[in-house]
Amino acid sequence: MRGLFLAVTMMAGLASGLTGAAAAATQGPGGDAFYVPPSPLPAGPKGSVVWVRGLMGTMALPSAARNILVLYRSEDPAGAPVVVSGTVSIPKGTAPAGGWPVITWTHGTTGIAAACAPSRDTPTGPEHGYIADIQVLLDQFVAKGYAVVATDYQGLGVAGFHPFLQGVPNGKNALDMLRAARELEPEIGTRYAVMGHSQGGQADLFTAAEGPTYAPEFQLVGNVAMAPGSHIAERFAVVRASDKVELALPYVLYVLQSYATTDKAIDVGRILTPKAQPHLADLMNGCMTKALTESYWSNAIAKNQFLPNPDLTAFLKMAAQNEPGSLSLSVPSLVMQGMADTTVRPQDTDAMVRELCAKGNVVDYKAFAGTDHDGVMKAGSGDALAFIADRFAGKAAAGNCAALPKAGP
Repeated sequence: MRGLFLAVTMMAGLASGLTGAAAAATQGPGGDAFYVPPSPLPAGPKGSVVWVRGLMGTMALPSAARNILVLYRSEDPAGAPVVVSGTVSIPKGTAPAGGWPVITWTHGTTGIAAACAPSRDTPTGPEHGYIADIQVLLDQFVAKGYAVVATDYQGLGVAGFHPFLQGVPNGKNALDMLRAARELEPEIGTRYAVMGHSQGGQADLFTAAEGPTYAPEFQLVGNVAMAPGSHIAERFAVVRASDKVELALPYVLYVLQSYATTDKAIDVGRILTPKAQPHLADLMNGCMTKALTESYWSNAIAKNQFLPNPDLTAFLKMAAQNEPGSLSLSVPSLVMQGMADTTVRPQDTDAMVRELCAKGNVVDYKAFAGTDHDGVMKAGSGDALAFIADRFAGKAAAGNCAALPKAGP
């Protein structure tokens, strides 16, 4: 019976365009049913594959030899097992000695609902414009011979709680994605770089910090953080005091819900007004674009949503724990910021880089004039390609902490 099962799964894998170990893995169902894990979930180690199928959406990179959609095991903020979805893209040609160099990508904010996952995106998807920009960026890397793996993060793709702007669990999802990818594609090597944007820029830095201890079987060579989220408490304070409609309000509320779900000492009822609290559920209806343009929060005066004297003690403690500027990194970092960014404030990234430098990290910081939040992915792609190539080649990185540019006012 075991031999018959293996033959059937191999045939299913070949039919979906998968080969080798990926074809032999358990093949997941079609459509959205793929994102519903088997129940009960069979036991397995972190990073082990639940099931796979061929990837057809926006995150399928055109220059790849094959693109794979995968469900794999990771862990949640409390360290409990959780199933996460993600993608694997393999370059064309023959892997070099030591296997394909690999990049684990950490994406920016798309929303907090399952439907907002990049791996689910299609040309009619709710965040297609942003995810299409990611595809363009990452395709350049797979065309240059890098395997590219990309986690959706816990709670996106597979329904459940998404620990938004929680660096450690998001980073562990990205590291377990590496493990799942190597299980499916043994020609992927053990040397890797991390790259991310926005929410994923923050996650990128935490992934790099966690990598050497959480996934010691891999060797980290460097990381690239594009417009990384930081200075969470300061941004929260600015939004809370504003007498205008604030673009950042939905982001702030994503963070508040995320932290309150993980830390029960954070009481939303002692932070938001009774009128505002019921509308938190609106943020699960659709994704980021809808929250910014159609939800209650898109027209709400920011300061009117908060109590006059909210209890922020536990929230501020957790915000501090998720500041990337506090990290110690074992590898060089490239940080890039658009000077026309209104989503991640340039002055916040300036300050975060100064903090990283003060801790002795090797940082190369680049600021791009006239570049907005998403535009930094295009403007900085050449620098990212060169930086990552040098890290895999073993070249030393001096950084520019002694003479940092300034992106903000």
